[in-house]
Amino acid sequence: MAAIPNTTALRLQLDGPIGRITLARPEKLNALNRTALEELALAAAWFDAQAAVKVVVVAGAGRAFSAGFDLADPSWGELGPPERSTVVGRAMAEAIGAMRAITIASIHGHCVGGAVVLASACDLRVASGDATFRIPEVDLGIPLFWTGVPRLVRELGPALTKELVLTGRSFSAEEAHTIRFLNRVVPDDELERATDALAAELASKPALVLRTTKQQVDAAAPPVPASDGGAEADSALLATAFADAESRATASAYVARLRSRS
Repeated sequence: MAAIPNTTALRLQLDGPIGRITLARPEKLNALNRTALEELALAAAWFDAQAAVKVVVVAGAGRAFSAGFDLADPSWGELGPPERSTVVGRAMAEAIGAMRAITIASIHGHCVGGAVVLASACDLRVASGDATFRIPEVDLGIPLFWTGVPRLVRELGPALTKELVLTGRSFSAEEAHTIRFLNRVVPDDELERATDALAAELASKPALVLRTTKQQVDAAAPPVPASDGGAEADSALLATAFADAESRATASAYVARLRSRS
């Protein structure tokens, strides 16, 4: 077995048939910078190459699952060049979504924007009662990319996806469970135990049957991405949003509000 890759924004673990990917920037609420996105894709590929791995848990260290796209990351600029943010974010979601193993997102605290896309790329989602979800991209003057829209439409349907993305409103773990985005909601202090128990239950089953069932369900669901033009189209659309005066004014006002609270 190849050695676990060295990562700086993630912590990777392997315990027999169960792998773990932990977002490990707790001082930044695990905000997704370029390094984190690239390492998530790298981790997905590494776990895929381990024949014995049946289940991979994706979690966040500290107080949150992830606060989403890191607006302060100097490798992007304030909102990120289109050729970087769209391509790297999309590659992350596609890599996580295509993993052979059953993936479980273990969510607590904030799950914002790109973190919702990451969670939606996982097969199953378990959250603590304190988890809160929000998709603020429209308030940032940009469309939701990274294959987020087709993934949410697949999980929630068109109307609810439009509402949550267009309004950017927060929704609770309880509501996320009601709308079937979450499989389970557990008390805050039981999230790790409940996730571990689910991972162990799945890992006790035959790997071939787990993979086949995942493939069957994915084949029956709407495809992701749904022939949307790919990363090149995403980059062009984001460049258009960056050039739109109203969108940029909206983004500037949103960033100013965030900074005034910090």
